[in-house]
Amino acid sequence: MVISADILRTHLAYSAWASQRLVAAAAKLTPAELTRDFETADRHVLGTLVHVYAADRIWLARVSGAPAAPFISDADYHLSVLQNDWPVLHLRWQQWASTVTDEQGGANIAFQDTKGNPYSQPLWQVILHVVNHGSHHRGQVSGFLRAMGHTPPPVDLTAYFREQARNG
Repeated sequence: MVISADILRTHLAYSAWASQRLVAAAAKLTPAELTRDFETADRHVLGTLVHVYAADRIWLARVSGAPAAPFISDADYHLSVLQNDWPVLHLRWQQWASTVTDEQGGANIAFQDTKGNPYSQPLWQVILHVVNHGSHHRGQVSGFLRAMGHTPPPVDLTAYFREQARNG
């Protein structure tokens, strides 16, 4: 199975849109709410969003063949990084994806995980993983917001498609 490059670009655009909506929602939280410990792997709203940002960053390095930065650094744990650096990263994803062809989408790429283990898999699988990974953690953040009495913004794919059609 191969997924078209246009579909991959659409999913990457969706992921950027959804992440930025949650960053905007996080910006309305108090510092205590932003770092309230929900006893999950990434602990809180900020930590979970930073995790997605860092994963987006490392996966772009992998697919583009660029040197990877450390997965997460202490410097990442600031809302301003998510507000300023993540949109720039999304733009880099968009620029990279703009040249991907259907044929490239079906080709294997080789990369190493953070422990140095080598892997090879079709590019389309990697891209869908990046998007799905972000969706999983955005769902967690949406749950955290609800648990604190806030209404999260809609971040599902259908909401993205509807907004795109309205702005079309």
